[in-house]
Amino acid sequence: MTGLLFELTFLLAAPIWLLMILAPGRPLTDRIAASPLTVLPVLAVYLVLVAPVLPELWTAVSSPDLDTFRDLTALANGAGAIWAQVIAWDLLLGQWIYRESRRLALSPFLTGPLLLLTILLSPFALLVFLAIRAARSAKARAPQTSDALG
Repeated sequence: MTGLLFELTFLLAAPIWLLMILAPGRPLTDRIAASPLTVLPVLAVYLVLVAPVLPELWTAVSSPDLDTFRDLTALANGAGAIWAQVIAWDLLLGQWIYRESRRLALSPFLTGPLLLLTILLSPFALLVFLAIRAARSAKARAPQTSDALG
């Protein structure tokens, strides 16, 4: 059962990712990407996975140390719950990147690969996106110069 729930976790998030990557700017995509409720199915799986290991989870988060965390992730439900949490937060981060990319009018040819990177390695994707966002914001704030001599 735990293995099935582990597999189901990403499958529940995949349609939202596909919409943001393959159908950017569509009204349905924009509506779905604007909703934090997209993570509810993934969080439901998280709750099912975490229930049997709640004492171990509480120990790992209330007194964090590497060995306690390692003990939690050695349990199938513990690893599955951590995976579901990662998928949920990555999805929320991806939705934010999608919305910010739309607001900044970034090309879908840039945003799509960035969202793929978010699925795979979200910390790196966030760093890349924050750099792009800062560069775009700096460019927008820079005074516009004219080529014409006055």
